[in-house]
Amino acid sequence: MIRRSANLVLFCIAAALCYGMQVSKPHYADLTGPIPVYGRIGETVDARGFSLKVEKVAFARKLKTSAFGAQKVLTTGGVWAIVTAEIAAGSTSTTIWGGIWKGPTGLRYDTTERLLSVPGAPPYFIEPGLPKKVRFVFEFPTDQANGATLLVSNARFFALDSEARITLGGVTSGGSNSPTTMETFDLDQPI
Repeated sequence: MIRRSANLVLFCIAAALCYGMQVSKPHYADLTGPIPVYGRIGETVDARGFSLKVEKVAFARKLKTSAFGAQKVLTTGGVWAIVTAEIAAGSTSTTIWGGIWKGPTGLRYDTTERLLSVPGAPPYFIEPGLPKKVRFVFEFPTDQANGATLLVSNARFFALDSEARITLGGVTSGGSNSPTTMETFDLDQPI
């Protein structure tokens, strides 16, 4: 009986030790994931292969653009977010494949694929010494606008490379969850 009790106590201690090691050690995705570089709107963030400066964020209900000689108006059930930024390559040519809008609840939205045929859409090819102004365009529910973060990386799959994380908190006015939204944003206007 004593032997059985001792084995049960040792088993419980071993299980608690294993559980403690599991929750206290970093997850594999954390070890091989992106290396974050933090910044805010208006600040230049220097990642490993590029630098990024978010200049402004605009919200719209409709997007107006021209592609293949025809005028298009795109609508959405949520809101369009247009992030204007300047990107520059480090010491070698690099490609920025797009961005991710990370909402306040942790939901992630990739740059919209509805604009792939429009000139100026990602991917962006950047050469050293030639900074480029670009627009990242996202489409998401209105409640994901306030308190968001823009994630940008030059690696297609983010493992073991730097990722710019720009805090976009406070891009809405009045302290509400609804952004100040214009009716139509013209993507053909110069950046």
